[in-house]
Amino acid sequence: MLDARYVRENPDAVRSAMESRGAGWSVDGFLALDAERRALIAEVETLQASRNESSKAIGALMKEGRREEAEAAKAAVRDVNERIAALEGRTAEVDTEVRELLLTAPNLPDTSVPCGADESGNVEVRRWGTPRVFDFEPAAHWDLGPALGAIDFERGVKLAKSRFVVLGGWGARLNRALINFMLDTHAGHGYTEWSVPALANAETLTGTGQLPKFEDDLFRTDEGLYLIPTAEVQLTNLHRDEVLEAAGLPLHYTAYTPCFREEAGAAGRDTRGMIRVHQFDKVELVKFAAPEHSFEALEEMVRDAEQVLELLGLPYRTVTLCTGDMGFAAAKTYDIEVWLPSYGDYKEISSCSNCTDFQARRAAIKYRDPGAFKGSRLVHTLNGSGVAVGRCLVAVLENYQRRDGSVEVPEVLRPYLGGVSEIGPA
Repeated sequence: MLDARYVRENPDAVRSAMESRGAGWSVDGFLALDAERRALIAEVETLQASRNESSKAIGALMKEGRREEAEAAKAAVRDVNERIAALEGRTAEVDTEVRELLLTAPNLPDTSVPCGADESGNVEVRRWGTPRVFDFEPAAHWDLGPALGAIDFERGVKLAKSRFVVLGGWGARLNRALINFMLDTHAGHGYTEWSVPALANAETLTGTGQLPKFEDDLFRTDEGLYLIPTAEVQLTNLHRDEVLEAAGLPLHYTAYTPCFREEAGAAGRDTRGMIRVHQFDKVELVKFAAPEHSFEALEEMVRDAEQVLELLGLPYRTVTLCTGDMGFAAAKTYDIEVWLPSYGDYKEISSCSNCTDFQARRAAIKYRDPGAFKGSRLVHTLNGSGVAVGRCLVAVLENYQRRDGSVEVPEVLRPYLGGVSEIGPA
């Protein structure tokens, strides 16, 4: 959530930032509500001061025996009290309207973010590895997976509906191997592993920015809980309404969870295969950092995610997202895209963002540093995929396939598969 004071004092800068993001958020609407709120508060304070003076006068009139004047003054005070109550009621309504409006505003882009309307404005930072040149026609994972007995799309539809997938045999084992490999790798980088619920309440999802704006993309239960779209939601909210100690920052957290998304706004996109599905596995990375170190922490997080792909020998490229392509809560985002032969292109497999104090303000996550300042300040939160497991499984199958339909197992995964070095057709 944006700082109301900053918006009030810098309306032109906020308006320009919203335009660069392609956001239709109304700065003028906020300013009008904010002005009304401050006018209401000022009027209440004036009336309260008047009431206090009248109350003193009533006491004096009573002592002097001037009862009629005192009763008239009491009646006037009652009228003032009624007016104050009405104004306070409206103030509460305006406070709610201001908060609801602020909750729909995206984060402000960092000055280092390139300006652009869509993904065409993204800037490539680096590439690693060289896409494999096959001496045969490589199969796409939607053909290769079923032939291996690893992926079953038809049974996914039978058990649930379209865009759900069943993994069987080597597919299930490879998926589990990837999860354990990623968690072990990130633990080696100093991340603390957590196991968190797959359901979250509305307050938790509001804290990280999924609610209220993206409710249509979430699966909701009849009890008012939501299936999480990413472990970022839970890991970040572990410290909701808490004050952290500066000496303990940055905090590094990781978790594996299943993730669930309605993908309401993604009709027609990547509908074939496992690239865009309603349920998928992901290993998530979350950091809490002091503001002066958060962008350094972002660069380190990106490298942690990249190393997963490097250890697996999967070619990738890293891009900085432009203002018009960033997520709602992000101030700066790097996407890591893995090479997929079926697309003849790179596809996103990780998105690492610095959300600055945007989520921390919504979730009231602060830190204190007695040696540097009094009181407490908002911490900066960061999150990233470390990485999306299903897309990583797809990348391994496609990039390591052989002419005979078998798939070589990357060396770093073999200990997790009992030393198996290849997966053969079913």
